[in-house]
Amino acid sequence: MDLLSGILSIMKMSGTLYFRTSFTAPWGVDVPPHQNVIRFHYVHRGRCFARLDDGGKALCLEQGDLVLITRGAQHILSDPEDARVSTLDTVVEDAGFTGRGALVVGDPENGHETQLICGHFAFDPDARHVLLDSLPTFVHVKEYGEASPDWLDSSLNMIGSEVGREKFGGDLIALKLSEIICAQAIRHYVENEGKARPGLAGFTDTHIRTALVALHENPGNSWSVEGLARIAGMSRTAFSNRFNELIGTSPMNYLIDWRMQLARQLLTDTEQPIIDIAMKTGYQSEAAFGRVFKKHFDMPPAGFRRSATT
Repeated sequence: MDLLSGILSIMKMSGTLYFRTSFTAPWGVDVPPHQNVIRFHYVHRGRCFARLDDGGKALCLEQGDLVLITRGAQHILSDPEDARVSTLDTVVEDAGFTGRGALVVGDPENGHETQLICGHFAFDPDARHVLLDSLPTFVHVKEYGEASPDWLDSSLNMIGSEVGREKFGGDLIALKLSEIICAQAIRHYVENEGKARPGLAGFTDTHIRTALVALHENPGNSWSVEGLARIAGMSRTAFSNRFNELIGTSPMNYLIDWRMQLARQLLTDTEQPIIDIAMKTGYQSEAAFGRVFKKHFDMPPAGFRRSATT
């Protein structure tokens, strides 16, 4: 499994589609905050503005654009930019939206219509990774269909036609496609604007990425900075300095953090004995594993497993 897919899998990303909208200007929606999610809005037709609820500059989203709100922050969608804003709950209630069909505000015959596909991607509450933590609050991908592989253009159009139309299997099809599109949007950002962003730059750097791939493929190995440096084709000092500069932490701290995320997933999703999980994540004793795990999650592995299953 490639780096990004492995990271998102361990973080247990799962998609949720809210609705397809038909908003006719003027309109404004205040979307409340939500923890442990990435919200997304894809402009299927028309245009709108998006801004955080802090008075900052708004993004102009044109037809075909995709925006991710990476930490579930409160934000405002509107057209025009200075339109009167209502809370999302108020908009849904006033529209009489039942969860079926489109969320309709206004009459498309009497103004500029915007069609959005809206939803979010949830992560396990205890899941953390430097790659997602380092993303900006907004990830704006312009003309997303053109910025992505050719097959995604038809996928985007399919989501626009499937969501809320009650076609046989349509909701599941749209949901799975949306998860792929979120992963592709993150990859697009990391491989472009993210190349110069601390915390992300290492995932596209040839030397650091080579070491990361090896580490992810065999997290239980007895890794050392020297060993990873050899794989990266660098001296120990140069590798360590470059890793810190581009990833924002040391190679060994990154390894420990990743091992703990793997352990968290195995404790919650499997019934494997704790000693087996310890061995898989590079620890030769349950006691040594338990000390590191407790430092990360403020409880021992057995207690964490119990709390996750109750």
